[in-house]
Amino acid sequence: MKKIFSTLLSCCVLTILFAQKTGSFNGLDMNLGNLYRLSDAKTRSIGPENLTGEPGKGGMATLANGSARQAAAELGQGWKVNPFIVIEPGQTFTMAEISGSGSIQHIWMTPTGNWRYSIFRIYWDDEPEASVETPVGDFFGMGWGKYAPLNSLTVTVNPGSAFNSYWPMPFRKKCRMTMTNINTERMVLYYQVDYTLTQVPEDAGYFHAQFRRKSSVEGGVCTLVDSIEGKGQYVGVSLAWGVHNNGWWGEGEIKFYMDGDTKYPTIAGTGTEDYFCGSYDFEVAGKYVEFSTPYAGLHQVIRPDGLYNSQERFGLYRWHIMDPIRFDKSLKVTIQDLGWKDNGKYLVQQSDISSVVFWYQADPHRHFPPLPSKAELEQK
Repeated sequence: MKKIFSTLLSCCVLTILFAQKTGSFNGLDMNLGNLYRLSDAKTRSIGPENLTGEPGKGGMATLANGSARQAAAELGQGWKVNPFIVIEPGQTFTMAEISGSGSIQHIWMTPTGNWRYSIFRIYWDDEPEASVETPVGDFFGMGWGKYAPLNSLTVTVNPGSAFNSYWPMPFRKKCRMTMTNINTERMVLYYQVDYTLTQVPEDAGYFHAQFRRKSSVEGGVCTLVDSIEGKGQYVGVSLAWGVHNNGWWGEGEIKFYMDGDTKYPTIAGTGTEDYFCGSYDFEVAGKYVEFSTPYAGLHQVIRPDGLYNSQERFGLYRWHIMDPIRFDKSLKVTIQDLGWKDNGKYLVQQSDISSVVFWYQADPHRHFPPLPSKAELEQK
């Protein structure tokens, strides 16, 4: 009897484990390994031709209210009548407002105008303050306002100004996404927000992105973020780095102060190009070499042209997809602004550094610092 009971118990355990392993698929964490799995998750998409994402409500704009009504005048409803929206100066447009439980899976957009003057925000679950707040160009690694190809797992920028985000962004009750035009000219926005309505895991954190800009770093240390409290993981940063002096500029170390670190951090890098997964000044045969890979890149080098582009400027990104930096209580991230003197000593620089830091955490989050003014946002 004892042997029979033991056998039955083993069978029950195996049955439970098998059921857990082969249970219903919630449609998240997509990859080639599970692309064949069926799910009860509901696919939805919001854009100018379906502003609510409701089933069967796409392409219903009429010539009376369509943004492309003149071009579609001979075709009428059901054709390409409302493919874009216009955001007037000072206006905030709600790109998406989603109720229920699910996750943003892809965002595509192509905003016109000055990308520093278009402020992208995302709010989770009726929170009063945005968890994502950044100029739209910087969010997609285009901090210098000029197109550069970027080809990574989470962000791609394709010709001529197609911004794509594949960051997974789960929510439990609601998602609200806005764009604010702080420019003096109207902007045109084509966009698509692709998402799924489904149950999200209990341990799912909320996606956050915070912008900062120092047009002249003081004291040789640039703080990328210092206001993170709670449990979560840092998953990456994009930088727009403008150099004010000649010579190699990237000797500075990145430092991660975690869970109560004070004077000294838990993680200290060995150099700027090292952190961005390059080496030796990103140099081959006396020239900077751009690269864009799934996890890291020096995707943009703006070289002096003998006229108005008088200083070198760089766009870099580093995604911690396979190696997230986890923290339990708090996180502060800094990077040193170091170059070289002629005598072989380090040079404390005063570079122009703009950053967007990306992380996941349980909400509520700490207050973000105020976004810089329009004058402080201007690329110089």
